[in-house]
Amino acid sequence: MHILVIGAGVTGLAAAWYLRADGHEVTVVERGSGVALQASHANGGQLSYNYVAPLAAPGVLAKLPSWLLRADAPVRFRPKLDPSQWRWLFDFLCACNRSQSEQSTRRLLQLAFLSRDLMRDLVATEHKLAFDYANSGKLVVHREPNSYKAARRLMAYQRTLGCEQEALDAAACVTLEPALAGIGQDLAGGIFTPGEDSGDCFKFCESLFKLLSERGVVFKFNTDISRLVRQPDGRVAAFVQHRRHDADHIVVASGIPSAALLKSLDLRLPLYPIQGYSLTIPVATHAVAPAVSVTDYDRKVVYARLGDRLRVAGMADIVGRTLLSEPARLMSLRQEAVAMFPLAGDFSNAQTWCGQRPATPTSMPVIGPTQYVNLWLSAGQGALGFTLSLGSGRVIADLIGARTPEIGRFHTLRV
Repeated sequence: MHILVIGAGVTGLAAAWYLRADGHEVTVVERGSGVALQASHANGGQLSYNYVAPLAAPGVLAKLPSWLLRADAPVRFRPKLDPSQWRWLFDFLCACNRSQSEQSTRRLLQLAFLSRDLMRDLVATEHKLAFDYANSGKLVVHREPNSYKAARRLMAYQRTLGCEQEALDAAACVTLEPALAGIGQDLAGGIFTPGEDSGDCFKFCESLFKLLSERGVVFKFNTDISRLVRQPDGRVAAFVQHRRHDADHIVVASGIPSAALLKSLDLRLPLYPIQGYSLTIPVATHAVAPAVSVTDYDRKVVYARLGDRLRVAGMADIVGRTLLSEPARLMSLRQEAVAMFPLAGDFSNAQTWCGQRPATPTSMPVIGPTQYVNLWLSAGQGALGFTLSLGSGRVIADLIGARTPEIGRFHTLRV
């Protein structure tokens, strides 16, 4: 069969990889000039298979007032005259309860564990993949005793689902990662997960692009699918302006633009952009730069070593659909990094980036079929796009191939 994949970010490329492995003819169309130029370009670099707790959690409601009042808050909201923003926020607030959070965590872990196994198989067999991959482990540090206490409760719950994690006091955190010595006195403790990985998502996508091209996958860049049109037989056709792109099946994996593309089909994809920022810093002194991936839970900032670079990423801005690089947010991120690891790298030469994560209110991606027999979705992976990409691609390939995915049907579309 001929499959048309819309989107050449990490999610679309992963779908193309497994569809081609199944023997299908695959064409990937991308509105940009290359692969991974949007949310996949300079993300946090962490492959957090065991740490997939949704943003909508019970403790978030208590923090919202202070976040809304602080200009440097890790989560920021700017209201717009946009009904979809308010609908998303309402659904997000409704999801901030323990029952929904635990259900989302359980299902996300299934997809993450599948992705982890697929990533390690891929790294072991495809030696052309060069993306600064490392099994670095991940340490989530907590400054507030209450958040550390809640983290230990979550750890106990996640252990019942197969996670291997360990609670560390402040001294043990510094012993594990000596680069934390400067803030050791400010820590309440941390949760360490030895089985986590890290890597450069953009380099990973570039490597996949080369491998897919070698295997006959056709890429059409600077090609914007302007509309999807329902056909009399219950199928969907894709158009670039007035030119039709024929395919037996269509997979929409284009991140934030996916929602607008689906509106003409009366499908409501519950996506809203959460804007994030990153810095990429040349490592100056390896001995004082973190080797373990570190997440500062209270500041909502992540740190990942990518070879001789340090990736710093964070912030969650719900500020509208237009991507705007905000120097104040990047400066705030830089200040956090300097305070955390002051001698780690050359902060004056940091490469800056901002992008829009395609998020659902529950953090649950939408992966699977629609009411149209040839239209499939893989969207809404949010901040976990890199982590969940391979599992998402495998699920889509299984469903199109009429196989039951290893983790079952993942999610159903709300229309």
